[in-house]
Amino acid sequence: MTPHLHRHRADAPEPGPGSEAVPGPGVRAELHGRALRLTVHLADGEQYHHRPVYSEIVHRAHRAGLAGASVFRGMEGFGRTARAIHTTRLLDLADNLPLLVVIIDTPERIQAFLPELREVSPHSLVTVEEVGLVPPADPAAPSPSPRRNR
Repeated sequence: MTPHLHRHRADAPEPGPGSEAVPGPGVRAELHGRALRLTVHLADGEQYHHRPVYSEIVHRAHRAGLAGASVFRGMEGFGRTARAIHTTRLLDLADNLPLLVVIIDTPERIQAFLPELREVSPHSLVTVEEVGLVPPADPAAPSPSPRRNR
């Protein structure tokens, strides 16, 4: 049996008697095996219709029913158009810090999301990598006993 990673089990409807839960629009199904990691490289000052681009991407990914999205803020960095290295250490250069939006889902769902991503952020650097998913520990499995140092 292939172990599964879950997507927001609380979002999935409970199956009725004699029926199986089938993921539909907005329902996050099990994610297992191989997946794609979509990474969008941004600067924190980028806007889309007066809203941060990273926030718009995360909200659209959620509405599309993708497995999950996270935003990571960099401490220091520069991009292809930067004249200086932006850093949190100097107040003058603390704007436009690097951001990464990371989304993991099936290849089909990631590919389907790309046009929507390009609408929000047409010029950002986007990478897509295949990833293997590590299943969670079986809750029924006994935990290993602690070793004692002798």
